[in-house]
Amino acid sequence: MFQATRRRLAIWYTAVTAVLLLLFASGVYLYVRSTLVERIDDTLNHVVEIVERSLVIEPVNHETDKLRINVEASFRNNANNVDDDHIDLEWFSPTGKLLWSTFSEPLNIPIHGNHTGETVRIPKQDQWGDSELSLRQVTQRVEFGRQVLGYLRVSHPWFEVTKPSRQLILDLALGIWLMLLSVAASGWFLSGKAMEPVGDSYQRLKQFTADASHELRSPITLIQTNVQVALSELELVETEVSSSTNYRQQLKVVERLTQRLGKLVNDLLFLARQDSGISKDTFSPCPLDALLMEVIEEQQLLASEKDIALNLHLVDPPVAETSPELLENWFTLLGDWDQLVRLLTNLISNALRYTPAGGKVNVELTRQEGISRVSRMRVSTAQLQIKVSDTGVGIPTEALPRLFDRFYRVDPARTHKKSESTATDSATGSGLGLAIAQAIVEHHQGQIQVESSLGKGTTFIVTLPVTLES
Repeated sequence: MFQATRRRLAIWYTAVTAVLLLLFASGVYLYVRSTLVERIDDTLNHVVEIVERSLVIEPVNHETDKLRINVEASFRNNANNVDDDHIDLEWFSPTGKLLWSTFSEPLNIPIHGNHTGETVRIPKQDQWGDSELSLRQVTQRVEFGRQVLGYLRVSHPWFEVTKPSRQLILDLALGIWLMLLSVAASGWFLSGKAMEPVGDSYQRLKQFTADASHELRSPITLIQTNVQVALSELELVETEVSSSTNYRQQLKVVERLTQRLGKLVNDLLFLARQDSGISKDTFSPCPLDALLMEVIEEQQLLASEKDIALNLHLVDPPVAETSPELLENWFTLLGDWDQLVRLLTNLISNALRYTPAGGKVNVELTRQEGISRVSRMRVSTAQLQIKVSDTGVGIPTEALPRLFDRFYRVDPARTHKKSESTATDSATGSGLGLAIAQAIVEHHQGQIQVESSLGKGTTFIVTLPVTLES
């Protein structure tokens, strides 16, 4: 599929480039050809002007009212001058009779005035058989007063236009062909580069689908197993009293698995909405200090059960800050309250989960003001930074790059071992918590980083802008 798409992209790229090159080559050819024709016409008209000025006009039989052109005196010198430029001259009487010509044979072309130039083709025979002579001609009627003295026709070989035109066509065709080959090669290369992120996305989608299927299959299988056990024991309820207790226990397991499955589906739906951009959350001012206090209060019970010290530290604003409005909203940013609660709950609950009894989880909130390096004045780049640090088992260095990948979970050795566990407790995490946290941070145009040392603890650093950029 990807090779076919890559081929189509390369073909389209080459085809569009070929059309553009053909249009460009056609424009160049027409421009050069018209320029050659204009140059020849200008040359012919210039020759006409020179010859007209050199004509020797004399009276006929000493009569002043009738004039004629002395052909021998007029064209004797001009014939030598124009021969070097491949230009031929013809002089006709006022009645159209050929009187003088530089051609070896008469052309037998009727006379008609044409100052702009015309192209004529004359069939002829030579030793090679029938051929055609093409000329560019300008015909000028010579007058003196009201008397027409004759017609001057100047001719130039047309091959001085056709020959460079053919050569130009060959050069353009060769250039277009070489250009198309290079464009096809570069198109194939660029289409491959363009398909790389698509291929990566496709591979991630395949991996995501496989992981999601695995995650969904596990609780569904457990639900089916527990339902089957519950139904089988229900049949013995009349004979064994203890079956009712087992039946109730199995239903509780089904309920717990169903809740887990529902949470997994909701997490997948949340990530899908964030990826597609269809989430239409409305941002409003959120006091992050109050939000953190609420989350800490909710997590405090779990921390007490595990004998973990959960602390919140709010870094006070500097003493130099005196703006009442800014001090009142020191920890306030624009965001989605529910998403931020989910973000911080995920981070703090993870810290509590991987911190052994007697450990500590510290949450720190501070505001970082943006200061211009040039003017040393405050600019609108203030950020709120949340640090969630624990003294847990830490994360291996090789696992850090993939920590935010969906369905990725660190080696099970990092999780706590319990003395008693059921089948449902073996995989309580779906591997979506940190992926959701990263999606929420990116949705708020922030950044999330992690620092960890194996056996010493882990610190998650979340930086969120106070004001979102439009």
